[in-house]
Amino acid sequence: MRVLVTGGTGYIGSHTVLSLLAAGHEPVVVDSFVNSKPTVVSRLEELSGTAITVHGFDLRDEDKTAQLFADEHFDAVIHFAGLKAVGESAEQPLEYYGNNIGSTFSLVRAMERHDVRRLVFSSSATVYGEGAPVPMTEELPTSATNPYGWTKVMQEQILTDVAAASPGFQVALLRYFNPVGAHVSGRIGEDPQGIPNNLMPFISQVAVGRRERLAVFGDDYPTADGTAERDYIHVVDLAEGHVAALDHLAEHPEIGARAWNLGTGQGTSVLQMVDAFERASGAQVPYDIAPRRAGDLAVVYAATERAERELGWRATRTIEDMCADTWRWQSANPEGFPG
Repeated sequence: MRVLVTGGTGYIGSHTVLSLLAAGHEPVVVDSFVNSKPTVVSRLEELSGTAITVHGFDLRDEDKTAQLFADEHFDAVIHFAGLKAVGESAEQPLEYYGNNIGSTFSLVRAMERHDVRRLVFSSSATVYGEGAPVPMTEELPTSATNPYGWTKVMQEQILTDVAAASPGFQVALLRYFNPVGAHVSGRIGEDPQGIPNNLMPFISQVAVGRRERLAVFGDDYPTADGTAERDYIHVVDLAEGHVAALDHLAEHPEIGARAWNLGTGQGTSVLQMVDAFERASGAQVPYDIAPRRAGDLAVVYAATERAERELGWRATRTIEDMCADTWRWQSANPEGFPG
């Protein structure tokens, strides 16, 4: 299939471009480069041995988005584009609602106008809100605790309603847990702008010397070592999950909108991750215990049976793989991508 990948130079998008190529699909990228760098493209071409078509603009520009669909044929879309920092979303709610929901409106209007009826959407486990029981199943009600999360809840509802109103329009809602790791080559990986919001890039930046110490938020949770547990999934497993969802929609035209969790089904604590990273890298990760953050849950992990049963997909890479691949990327690119 010829697949438009929005946000295709970002962390998960770039790895998915490689997985699409490996599976015989033809990805075309559109990205505004707000949270990524154009130098990602040359590395994707280097790794794949393939020239990749890239369009640089903001999907909220409805004229440019419509023109892209008028000029090029697509069989499907994988939609990653959007702002994604939880804390920033609380400080800039209008920017998050306008960007994330506005880009989806523009994209889906263009898809409908040009009869592109297959969409894989980048959602998040944040749609399960606060206090959801574990393992988190796809049947749980959705809610959120911050504007970023609400943009995911709202986009899921919008896309579900479009599928219900438009027979033949298909949507895979992929709810990821905590993506980490990097391509095994070390040539692409996570390159957050500014101070990392997530655990793994913070750990790796401390290990490589970019930051002095890690803050561990809370050591009094009801877990094995008192630190919070999360379901970490290797980004390449996650990318392969997008390809599996895309293929599943193509094989099952009767599907309208359906959600799948993408996780491992296992929790790993903050201190377990620090220990695994030190062993994988040989570097020290000094840390301090800090107070809990408001709204943080003790334990979060996915129920993965639906994806295993219906998509034929499961995460196979270990915590050790995640740490080793992250270190390979970070140690070779201590300042991230050039440019």
